[in-house]
Amino acid sequence: MWEYTDKLKDFFLNPKNVGEIENPDAVGEVGNIVCGDALKLTLLIDKESERITDAKFQTFGCASAIASSSALTELIKGKTLNEALNLTNKDIADFLGGLPREKMHCSVMGKEALDAAIANYRGQQKPAEAEEKIICKCFDVSEEKIRKVALENHLTTVEEITDYTKAGGGCGACIPDIEALLKTIWSVKAMPKAPVALKKLTNLQKIAMIQDIIEKDIRPRLQADGGDLELIDIEGNK
Repeated sequence: MWEYTDKLKDFFLNPKNVGEIENPDAVGEVGNIVCGDALKLTLLIDKESERITDAKFQTFGCASAIASSSALTELIKGKTLNEALNLTNKDIADFLGGLPREKMHCSVMGKEALDAAIANYRGQQKPAEAEEKIICKCFDVSEEKIRKVALENHLTTVEEITDYTKAGGGCGACIPDIEALLKTIWSVKAMPKAPVALKKLTNLQKIAMIQDIIEKDIRPRLQADGGDLELIDIEGNK
C-alpha cells in the first residue's frame, strides 16, 4: 500500500481550482483516458505581463493525479509564463510533500500539461514531419518523452522510467527498447576519464555529461545551503 502525505490527501479530498475556465487564453491537454490518465489545463493570462491570473484543471486519474493537478494550478497562479516554464515535475511532488515512487508519472503529466498550455498560448506547434516515435504502445509513451524525463530526473533504470512515465508497465514488450535508449542517453558515463574535446560529442552527450556532474557534485551542495540550479540548454560548448 502506498503512503500518502497529509498534504497530498488534502489536495485529493479537497482539490483546488477544479473545472474549466470559460474562454481560456491557453489550453493544455495531455494523457489518454484509454491509457488511464488524462489532464486538461486551462489558463487565463494577462497579455501585457504574460502573467497567469487563473488556472483550472480537469483530470481523469488516481488520487495522486488529482492532487498533482491541483498542486500545479496553485504553483503557477501569479507566475509569468517564463517563470512557470521553470517549474519541474519534482517541484510539484515536493509541494505535496512527496509522491509515492510509483506515482511520479502524475507529476510528469502536470508538467506536460503546463508546457502544452504555454505552447498553445504562444502558437508553437511541432512540424507535421516531426512525428514522435512511440516506444511503449500500451501507454502511448514516445522516445522523446522518455529522453526528456530521464535527463530532467536523472533516471537510469527501466523501473524508474516506468515510475515516471508508465512506459514498460504494461505488456513489457518495450523494455528492451527502453534499456537500449537509456544506454544511449547515459553512454557518456562509460567514457574514459581522459580529457575529451566537447566538440566531438553530440548535444545529447554534452547535456548528459553536464547533467551528471550537476546531479552528483553541484546540486547537493547548493541544496544543502538552500539553493539550486537547473540546466536549461547548451549552445555549442557554452
